[in-house]
Amino acid sequence: MSTTVAVVGLGRVGLPLALSFADRGLEVIGIDKEPRVLESIRDCRMPFHETGTQELLERVVASGRLRLSERLDAAAEADHIVLTLGTPAYVHIEIDISQIRSALDELLPLLHDGQSIILRSTVAPATTDWVAGYLEQRRGFDVGENLFVAHVPERIAENHFLEEIASLPCIVGGVGRLSGERAAELFEVFGTEILQTTPVEAELAKIWTNILRYTNFALPNLLMMNCEQYGANVFEVIDLINHDYPRGGIAQPGLTAGTCLRKDFTFSEERSNAPGMLLAVSRVHESVPLFLVEGLKRRLGGSLRDCKIAVLGLTFKRNSDDMRDSLAHKLVRLLERELAHVARHDPHAPIATDSLESAVDGARAVVIATNHAEFESLLPQIPRDAWLVDPWNITGSGQVFAFVEELAPAKA
Repeated sequence: MSTTVAVVGLGRVGLPLALSFADRGLEVIGIDKEPRVLESIRDCRMPFHETGTQELLERVVASGRLRLSERLDAAAEADHIVLTLGTPAYVHIEIDISQIRSALDELLPLLHDGQSIILRSTVAPATTDWVAGYLEQRRGFDVGENLFVAHVPERIAENHFLEEIASLPCIVGGVGRLSGERAAELFEVFGTEILQTTPVEAELAKIWTNILRYTNFALPNLLMMNCEQYGANVFEVIDLINHDYPRGGIAQPGLTAGTCLRKDFTFSEERSNAPGMLLAVSRVHESVPLFLVEGLKRRLGGSLRDCKIAVLGLTFKRNSDDMRDSLAHKLVRLLERELAHVARHDPHAPIATDSLESAVDGARAVVIATNHAEFESLLPQIPRDAWLVDPWNITGSGQVFAFVEELAPAKA
């Protein structure tokens, strides 16, 4: 008898996972409350970009192993129910688990012995145990004996799903040994190493994977601001730090953001033993747009009023169509508050933007907010009398703020 898995939430985490399960022979029920998402999948159109998944979607739809539904109760038919629901942060440094709780409430009367509930969403420490207790309290299950609950965190980088689902070790935090074994049986179809642990250790491993990256990226951004303060070149300082030094390794600056990195520190911060430490890391990143605006103001006579500024890149990540939590939008708003005229161009954004030619034409400054590959050869297209703002150094200008005319040899 074929294993059946329901994936609840067909977003950037859930849909590639559902397709990958089906591609490996499992019967999959994909559930999402958004009709437009289901319509897109039925029409064999990926609702977002994820490398290689368009071909995967076409193959899976043709196989007949993916069934779609708007109704959560359809999940009750499955052996395994995988929740890939959103866990946003409230403004008060508190995690919102209402989507998970709502799904559990709807599933409660439908669950039966032998099923497993697997959290794939990013959750705060102790959430998986809370889910187990919630199910026991309201239905009388004995979790780990007749119902199985586990956390199997998602640690895959956007645009790398297909390669990393088949290569990254899979962390499994089961509530009890049998819960861990049941979840491992499902995820072992991907052929990667299974790391069995406790639920809380699985939760901590996920959130601190992202906290580590967020912190590591904050240091070069803080260094960039420090270099501006002293008239130094951040890229040259980074080269000095890293050059043939066994304990170097500082990263490059940039507008580090995204729905995971900007949010996941909150999972620790809401009950932190060192409150404010990770908030400070966040504040470094959040201040980069203002740093760029103030740097432009100093170079353009103290005011950006009536200046045309081109912002290139609206997504949070290179070569991605995901605009969630991108700092480019904060940058645009800050520029508009300076009464600048802002043009926007992004070849990957899922919304209409200005053409590159239109955006840079007559611009006093061109700001590269996202380091898309298309911008690597941008210099010849920027007006000679404009400022180039490139915190990523994607153009190779070697400066965060560069007057294009002085880069004329590079343009040629």
